[in-house]
Amino acid sequence: MCVTSPPYYGLRDYGESGQIGIEQTPDEYIARLVKVFDEVYRVLKKDGTLWLNIGDSYAGSGKGPMTLTQGGKNEDVFNMQNRVYEVPKSWSGIKPKDLIGIPWMLAFALRERGWYLRSDIIWYKTNCLPESAKDRPTKTYEHIFLLAKSRQYYFDYKAIQEPIKDVSRERYKRGRSANSKYVGQQGITQVREDFSDFDQQFRRKRDVWKVSTNTYKMDEHFAMFPERLIEPCILAGSKVGGIVLDPFFGSGTTGAVAKRFGREFIGIDLNARYLEKAKERIDKVLTETA
Repeated sequence: MCVTSPPYYGLRDYGESGQIGIEQTPDEYIARLVKVFDEVYRVLKKDGTLWLNIGDSYAGSGKGPMTLTQGGKNEDVFNMQNRVYEVPKSWSGIKPKDLIGIPWMLAFALRERGWYLRSDIIWYKTNCLPESAKDRPTKTYEHIFLLAKSRQYYFDYKAIQEPIKDVSRERYKRGRSANSKYVGQQGITQVREDFSDFDQQFRRKRDVWKVSTNTYKMDEHFAMFPERLIEPCILAGSKVGGIVLDPFFGSGTTGAVAKRFGREFIGIDLNARYLEKAKERIDKVLTETA
């Protein structure tokens, strides 16, 4: 399986030659990501899945390019050496202040390349950052797309089932009784008399995941996804001993979670310092035993 979060469009300059995220147009950004995920598709097993976390971006006010020049806040972190980060704020067909729609642009492009687009999981950030915009709601979520290489793919739904609340269990019991208001309606063909013995403990995991943003701190990395966010991805998408791939490894969250749950992993990143820090982090992780 693969679980990853590529750099978002027009958001940060990581100071690496060949980096993704500072292309001159959204279409160019999508095209470069598609090439990466073509290679992911190639190396995955036939029943493999891709769990892709991606956020959206806004077109600017039309007043010029977004720039980050020498002397900026992050200069010491990235050793930028007079580099200038310039991405236009507006493009043909996208008006100033438009929400670009990056996640769905990418999802549809990958579907065109042969991926099965199976789910749009919403990551609801319970501690989202405030925003300065006063003419729209504050963003509180991102997307995690579940894509599969084949029509039939590995997905262990039992590994990520959610406990049923007591109030839900009682409601299910009432719904199965002979006194239920639905008895006699079309499609209700049988009522269990032993409804009082209803013992279901779990339900299928839903597609809105409430997860706070910060679970690990790395001073040099600004856009880490939390371990709790990808735990269900790895548990559902791989077996113990399986291999988890992350082509945008960053702070090493994927490797840390994979190791903790007894999976192997492959992490790739352009930034050598990130990889060094990730290795230090992962070396401290203990594998959990069943």
